Amino acid sequence: MSLKLHPYQAHCVDKILENDNIGLFLDMGLGKTLITLTSINKLKYDRFLVNKVLVIAPKKVAEATWQNEIEKWPELNHLKVSTALGTERQRIKALNTTADVYIINRENVVWLVDLYQNNWPFDMVVCDEFSSFKSYQAKRFKALKSVKPHIKRLIGLTGTPSPNGLLDLWSQVYLLDSGQRLGKSFFGFRANYFKSDYMGYSYEPVENTEKLITDKISDICISMKAEDYLDLPPVTDNIIPVRLTPKAEKQYKTMERDMILAVPDAEDIDATSAAALSNKLLQLANGAIYDEDHNYHEIHGCKIDAFMELIEQLNGKSALVFYNYQHDLVRLQDVLAKTKLRVKKLEGPQDQLDWNNGKIDILLTHPASSAYGLNLQQGGNHVVWFGLNWNYELYTQANKRLHRQGQTEKVIIHHLVTQDTRDEDVMEALRRKEDVQNYVLDSLKARIKRVKGE
Repeated sequence: MSLKLHPYQAHCVDKILENDNIGLFLDMGLGKTLITLTSINKLKYDRFLVNKVLVIAPKKVAEATWQNEIEKWPELNHLKVSTALGTERQRIKALNTTADVYIINRENVVWLVDLYQNNWPFDMVVCDEFSSFKSYQAKRFKALKSVKPHIKRLIGLTGTPSPNGLLDLWSQVYLLDSGQRLGKSFFGFRANYFKSDYMGYSYEPVENTEKLITDKISDICISMKAEDYLDLPPVTDNIIPVRLTPKAEKQYKTMERDMILAVPDAEDIDATSAAALSNKLLQLANGAIYDEDHNYHEIHGCKIDAFMELIEQLNGKSALVFYNYQHDLVRLQDVLAKTKLRVKKLEGPQDQLDWNNGKIDILLTHPASSAYGLNLQQGGNHVVWFGLNWNYELYTQANKRLHRQGQTEKVIIHHLVTQDTRDEDVMEALRRKEDVQNYVLDSLKARIKRVKGE
C-alpha cells in the first residue's frame, strides 16, 4: 500500500515542519498518527532537524497504534521504534535501545522526567491525546513543563482539547508556547477570560472569550472537524429499551428507594455523594451490585437477556461491546461462553489485529482503556453499550474506534437502556452533549425528589 496523504493531511505536515511547537486539534479519524509519523520522518531523515523522538500516549495506544501505523506503510518502515512499557527494568532497557521513536504511556511521564532530569535526551516530544495534560495541577503536566526548555519541538494531538470547557486549554497551550499567548499562570488566564459565580465555585467565559482565545492560538493550533474532510458512512443510533420483569422491577424499586432514603436532602447532596449514588443506581440498571466487600450480587438478568437477543439479531456480525463494571464483564463472559461465538476481552495488540482480521466475533472492552487511538474499523460496524457512561468525551471517542477513516459500512451504535432507571438519565445527558456535569446532579436531585414523594 503506497502512502498518499489527503490534502488536509499534507497541509498539517507542512505546518509541523514550519512550527517547532504545534497543536493538532483534529477530530477523530482524520489520521493524526500518520500525519505525525510522516512529519517525524521528514524532520529526521530529510531535514536532519531532530534526533530522538518521544511519543507519550494512553497505554493501549502506546502498545500498538503507532507501531502498526509504521508497519502499514513501506515509506515509514525504516523508522525504528522502542516501546518503553512494563516494569522499570523493561522500560530502562527500551530507553537504552537505539531507535528513532520511543513510546511511553502517560502514567510514566513523571518517572521518565525524574530518570533523566537535566539530561533530557528527547529533542522532539509528541503528546498523543494532549487533553491528558489539561490539568495545571496534574503531576504529569508539571513534570513535562519542567523539561520543556530541553524540548526543541512539541506536538500536541487531540480531537477534544477542551472536553470540560475552555479552561482546559491553558495548560496545553502553555506546553506549546510557555505562556506567551494565554498567560504565564492559570489563575491569570482564568481572571482575564472568565467570571465566577458569587461563591467562586464555577467559572463561565465572558463574552467573545472563545473567539479571543481561538484568535490568539490560531498560529500554533490547527483545528479540523471530521465531517468537513471525511466521506464516511453515516452513524445510526439504536436505543434498545430494556423492560424489567415485575419481580426485577420490584427488587430494583426497593433497592433504589432504600438508597435514596439514605440521602438527607436532595438539595444538599454534593458531587461526591451524587457520583456514588449514581454509580450504585447504574449498577442496578445493569443487573448486579457490589457489596461493601466488593463482592457482586446479581439482581436481575433483564439487560443480559436483551444483550443476547441483540447479538442473535446481528446474525453473525461482529460487535464491539463496552461494559461499565467488572461484574458486567464477568456476567457477559459467562453467558457468551455458552455460545459458539469467538469472544475476547481487548487486552493487547494481538487482540486488535485479530479483531481487524475477522477472528473475533465479540470484543469486550471498557471505554476508559480503549477510547483513544485504537484503529478497530476493519473488524466490524456494530457498537454495543451494555453499560452506559456519563463521560461524553469517552463516549464519543469510544464510538470512533469503528467510525473512522477506512470504515466502509454504516456504523450502528446500540444502547441498552433499562427503562425508568438511571440509564435513561445517562442517555439524556449524552443527547444534550453540553453541560453534562450539571445534568448529572440535577437529574439525580429530580429522581430523589420523585422517589421520596411516592
